[in-house]
Amino acid sequence: MIPSNVLEIMRKVGLFPVVLATSDKEGKPHITFITWVYPFDEKTIRLAVSSNSRSAKNMLETRKASLMLFAQDTALACYGEATLLKENIEELKFPVSVFQINLSGVENNLFPGGTVTGAIPFMHTGDWEKAGELNMIVLDALKA
Repeated sequence: MIPSNVLEIMRKVGLFPVVLATSDKEGKPHITFITWVYPFDEKTIRLAVSSNSRSAKNMLETRKASLMLFAQDTALACYGEATLLKENIEELKFPVSVFQINLSGVENNLFPGGTVTGAIPFMHTGDWEKAGELNMIVLDALKA
């Protein structure tokens, strides 16, 4: 289960950067950095990715996904089964799919003597207004 303090941080920040790992049916791994993530509850994470991305294709094919969450004093490896919730967010002009990861395991992967000093620093470098509008649409879809 995701600890309550991490859930609170993820919900408060809105955009929470994570590393998403998937693999295809031959076992070829794929890793990507995403920010459209929302913890529905302590055992369920929802995320949005481009509908034609390798991550989306892999989750549809194998139903497996792993996430790495970073927060103060925390590096959580989350493992689970991916389910497509929404093929496309209609309000967007490009294809974005919503997936739900039902977690089967969560473990803190910090090594002895090391810690994480905070969340991954992240900011939009393009049009902030358009990015803000886009993020609100996607986050609303993840929370629904």
